[in-house]
Amino acid sequence: MPPNHQARTSHDEEYEDLLGLWGDLESGLSVLLARPLHVQDFAGKVRQFDQWLQDLVTHDIDAALYLMFQLAATSTVGYSASHALVCGTLCHIMAREFELPSSERNALVRAALTMNIGMTTLQDELAGQREPPNAAQKDAIATHPMRGLDILEQLHITNDLWLDLVGQHHARVPERTPLAELSPVDRLTRILGTIDRYAAMISPRKSRAGRSTTDSVRELVGKEVEERDEVGLVLVRTVGLCPPGTFVRLDNGDIAVVLRRSDKANMPLVASLVDRHNTPLNAPRLHQTVHGRPRIQSALARNAVTVELNHRTMVRLGLYAATQPGQIAGLQATQPAPLL
Repeated sequence: MPPNHQARTSHDEEYEDLLGLWGDLESGLSVLLARPLHVQDFAGKVRQFDQWLQDLVTHDIDAALYLMFQLAATSTVGYSASHALVCGTLCHIMAREFELPSSERNALVRAALTMNIGMTTLQDELAGQREPPNAAQKDAIATHPMRGLDILEQLHITNDLWLDLVGQHHARVPERTPLAELSPVDRLTRILGTIDRYAAMISPRKSRAGRSTTDSVRELVGKEVEERDEVGLVLVRTVGLCPPGTFVRLDNGDIAVVLRRSDKANMPLVASLVDRHNTPLNAPRLHQTVHGRPRIQSALARNAVTVELNHRTMVRLGLYAATQPGQIAGLQATQPAPLL
C-alpha cells in the first residue's frame, strides 16, 4: 500500500461529503426561500441551516469558500438562494472577525439568509436578463425589504433585530462612524450592506462581465483614506477580493482558479487552468502569488471560463499545497500533481 494511502482515501471521502453537503445546503435553502409560507416551523429550519453552515465553515474555511463560490457561480437552483448562502457564510465569518455577541451574530446571519425573501423569484429573473429592470421591477426592488419583513412576521419571526435588519438592509449607514459607536441595528446593517454589495460584485450575471481586482477594491473600500469602509477593509483582508473558488487572469496570460488564501490579502494560492493561448492545461499549475510572479491581473466571471473543474480534486490540491509548500515548484514545472 502506498504511503498515506489510507489518509488520502479518508480525505477523498471527506471532501466528497463536503461537496455534497454544500450542494444540499444550497438546495434546501432554495426550497425554503421559494415558498416560505408553505414551510412548517420556518424559524426552526433557518436555525438548522445556520448551524449546518457553521459546521461546514469550521471544518475548513478555505475549502468552504471554494465550494461556496463555485456552487454559486454554477448554481442550478437560482441566483437568489446562492446569493443568500454566500452572504450568510460571509456574515458568519465577519461576525467572528468583529467578535459580535451571539445575539447580534445570529440576527446578522439569519437576516443575510432571508433579506431578499420578498423578491426571490424576481431576483432570479433579474440575474438572467440582459436588459435593465423595467418600471414594475424597479418598484418591486424598492419595496422588497418591507415586503420581506411582512413575510417574516407572517412566519412568526419575533426577533426584532432580525426583522429590523431585513426591513432596512438597503439603508446606507454613514461609513465614517466607527462600528463600535453605532447602535446594534445600524452596525449590523452596515456589515450586511457591505457583504451584499461584495457578493453581488463577484457573482456572475448575464448582464455583467468580470471586473478588475483594482477597480473592485476601490469601489468596495473607497478611493481615499477618509472614505474607507471599515467593514470593506476587514472583509477584503479576511477573505480576499478574489477568494477561494473565484477565477482570475494572471499577468502571464493564464486563467486560474483561486484555491486558498495566504497571509496577504489578494495574494492567494492559485491553479492555472488555461494558458495565454487559451489552451486548457493537461494538469493545473500551482502558483503562490505571494512569492512574486505571476500576479493576479483581474477577476473573471465564471462565464468567461470554459473548463470544467473536479471540485474535490481542486480542494484536495489546495490542501496538499498548503501542507507541502516545498512541493509547489515541482508541481508547476514537471508533472501532474499526485492528487489529480
